[in-house]
Amino acid sequence: MAQTYLNYIGGEWVAAQRGRTFENRNPARRDEVIGLFQRSDHEDVGRAVQAARRAFDAWRHTPAPKRAEVLYRLGHLLIERKEELARDMTREMGKVLAEARGDVQEAIDMTLLMAGEGRRLFGDTTPSELRRKFCLTVRMPVGVVGLITPWNFPMAIPAWKIMPALICGNTIVFKPATDTPLSAVRLVELISEAGLPPGVLNLVTGGGAEVGQPLVAHPGVRLISFTGSTASGQEIALGCARQMKPYALEMGGKNAIIVMDDANLDLAVDGAVWGGFGTSGQRCTAASRLVVHRAVLGELQERFVARANALRLGDPLRADTDMGPVINDSQLENIHRYTEIGLEEGARLLTGGERATQGACALGSFYQPTVFTEVKPSMRIAREEIFGPTVAIIAVHDLEEAIAVVNDTDYGLSAAIYTADVNAAFQAMEEITTGIVYVNASTIGAEVHLPFGGAKATGNGHREAGRAALDTFSEWRTLYIDYSGKLQRAQIDV
Repeated sequence: MAQTYLNYIGGEWVAAQRGRTFENRNPARRDEVIGLFQRSDHEDVGRAVQAARRAFDAWRHTPAPKRAEVLYRLGHLLIERKEELARDMTREMGKVLAEARGDVQEAIDMTLLMAGEGRRLFGDTTPSELRRKFCLTVRMPVGVVGLITPWNFPMAIPAWKIMPALICGNTIVFKPATDTPLSAVRLVELISEAGLPPGVLNLVTGGGAEVGQPLVAHPGVRLISFTGSTASGQEIALGCARQMKPYALEMGGKNAIIVMDDANLDLAVDGAVWGGFGTSGQRCTAASRLVVHRAVLGELQERFVARANALRLGDPLRADTDMGPVINDSQLENIHRYTEIGLEEGARLLTGGERATQGACALGSFYQPTVFTEVKPSMRIAREEIFGPTVAIIAVHDLEEAIAVVNDTDYGLSAAIYTADVNAAFQAMEEITTGIVYVNASTIGAEVHLPFGGAKATGNGHREAGRAALDTFSEWRTLYIDYSGKLQRAQIDV
């Protein structure tokens, strides 16, 4: 019988108030139930918010270097349990084991990076325009923050939010994706083991309508940080705006790799395969468009299709598997619907386009690596986020046309260019309207000490990771200390 997992509220593992649960199944083997998790609702959210509010004063008054000690201990626990955590992750969401290890490593990196901020959290000092007056800025915690995270990076993305929130002195209510609650439970277990005081971090599992919406609406939550679909992010923005509540959104992408006529094609194909089919295309930074100079189009297509056809699909726990399943059958159907749309729009299918059902794929939600060519920038498969192993190839005549095609989308997260021309590389870096640009590398591979995020429908201007995350989870306070002994009026007594 499958194990039942609980919510974590006020330092205790507790069942949902109404006693309901939901199943979490292995997407590679739908007959395997990973566990039963709490189907929570607004009552459980309310309890978690109350616990976080009770814990806030003590946590914010804990010196930041002491808060950092918890994160350092957590980092070492994550290192010790990395393999176990990675295997659990692969079973519940389907990414191959090497990628799951990378997901855990990203959580380790973020934890240790933010622990280091416990002895920094820098503000500024600046001269005053008046005599005997001192000016400085400091960071202050926001309060109780609500964190809503997706299933594709079930430990890395929660760490991107939890660690800066904690180091800044906030308390947390954490709602993970319903497809990957086990990784969230494992992370919270380790945070508790590292010595985080009760109530500082609270975990509530369940659906978006039952948990996510009440979390956004709760007046005791002072900030929402969300990663997920643009449609959901728009609803969160509306809910927060009605309360004048800050929100940080990291949403979709329709990312592109430019391959110029002077590119190293071996390297470009490596990047296109990794960008298009890594995590079965289920990354917000996935390279779902290949914008290729016509001079190398034929050779690039031939090499790329050959590599796509050579990918081994199957059990993601096996070392020889290149690509695992997509997250669930609903997503599988959505991906195939886009294959049908591409054919209806007149694109030419080079490979894939069907559910994979042979051998080890028979019991899971597998989709073949899919490549379209003769794609026009106006087609839906070139404009809408598919979130699956589908790549659209678009031919261009020159760099200017390539940059125009890359920018011709509602999103602005990540882009890449393969070229040997330094001038072309710098022009692309200047003109492409995405938050991240790679040169001679794929569109995926963000590092935790640098800002992550994008423009347009990708987000609302905030950035995750690096020092930029501190700006999300803290508020600036400006301090003036006048030791002149008399009234001084800025802009007047100068």
